[in-house]
Amino acid sequence: MGINLTNFLSSKKKNKKMGEFQDLDHIDGVSLSTSSANLYNDGRDDLVMFYFRDGANYASVYTQSKIISENIRWNLSQRPKKIFSLIVNTRNANCFTGKQGYKSLERISELVAQKLSEKQKVDDSQPKKIKYKEIIFGCTGTIGEIFPEDSIKDKIPDLVNKIKYTQNKYIWMKAALGIMTTDTQPKMAMEECTIGNSRVKIYGVAKGSGMIQPNMATTLAYIFTDAEIPNDLLKKLLKKNIDTTFHAITCDGDTSTNDMVTIFSTGKAKHTKINNINDNKLKDFDMALKNVLLNLAKRIVADGEGATKFITINVKNCKSEKDAKKIAFSIANSPLVKTAIAGEDPNWGRIVMAIGKSGIIFDLEKLSIKFGNFNVIQNGKLYSNYNETEIAEYMKDYKIDIDIDLSSGAKSFIAYTMDLTKKYVEINANYRT
Repeated sequence: MGINLTNFLSSKKKNKKMGEFQDLDHIDGVSLSTSSANLYNDGRDDLVMFYFRDGANYASVYTQSKIISENIRWNLSQRPKKIFSLIVNTRNANCFTGKQGYKSLERISELVAQKLSEKQKVDDSQPKKIKYKEIIFGCTGTIGEIFPEDSIKDKIPDLVNKIKYTQNKYIWMKAALGIMTTDTQPKMAMEECTIGNSRVKIYGVAKGSGMIQPNMATTLAYIFTDAEIPNDLLKKLLKKNIDTTFHAITCDGDTSTNDMVTIFSTGKAKHTKINNINDNKLKDFDMALKNVLLNLAKRIVADGEGATKFITINVKNCKSEKDAKKIAFSIANSPLVKTAIAGEDPNWGRIVMAIGKSGIIFDLEKLSIKFGNFNVIQNGKLYSNYNETEIAEYMKDYKIDIDIDLSSGAKSFIAYTMDLTKKYVEINANYRT
């Protein structure tokens, strides 16, 4: 699974689905480094370190699966006021590894804390002694394999030695590539906004391509800002914006044991103090954060395993958002809907089927369905001027929009998904072979 960084930086073909990669550059308080523990046996980067020299406020949202990985268990157990490092490994999910997996993280975190504390003594006039509890982890890959503690520990000195305090596009790209598994593209997003009169940055990287339907798949997303926002407000902001972003996507309806979305705030931007989520000065930041999260979430769907279509399902005018979401995901997760779209077949009967199986009660005579700008169902009946030939032509597009209007209320929900292709089956049939 070798990765050619030069190709990613130069190829427009790989970027065409979701636009050009954004040019993440320097953000104060964040340092990145990558290395290879040879977990894939091909020398690709499979370890990434994010280092916060002065610590960072943070908040996380984790998988709601009842089976969780040992790194999620570790992260939930520590609860420090600030985080000094996030270590992400690929190829091994550290799930169903029990005490061995958990104790491995403890020993790795002790080594990381030691090496970073030594670096503090060299680089800082007032060095901090970093504690092992101030290190958290992201793991992604195969479930149930022995966690490669020694291979990772051997590369911790290399990760620390490679730390650079000034970042650029190349370094961010290496980090985004380093956390990938079956992804074919790195996923990065950025926004700049204001808090009061001060400019602040929000950067994000993510991975995810299969096992995707986060309930907070395998989804890892890390957001970085130089704003000064306390942990409790970060948690509220993240929870507020996750429902219409990472909770609005599905590739295959499967929730990972390892899902995590974490935001880190370095506090390096100087701005008016924020103590309340309803503070008017936070509005621009709130919107920018949502944009970064939605950008990353959409990139995950666009890079779904074997995907050839990016599908937006807009269910509107429902009695409740809960009803709209249930219908949207009933359509988005239907293998029959997804295979029809893969075959570019405007089989609207499968959309009707998926709406019906959702269990939501509504007035059928008010139901309308559109594919793009084309009417299919109107007032519960096939549209009088329905033209399957022109809709079949629309189905050849990469982006497919499906609008469902129940005309029974004022609530809506938008879900994002992909088609289901032979390639998806091939990828997952051969995942471990």
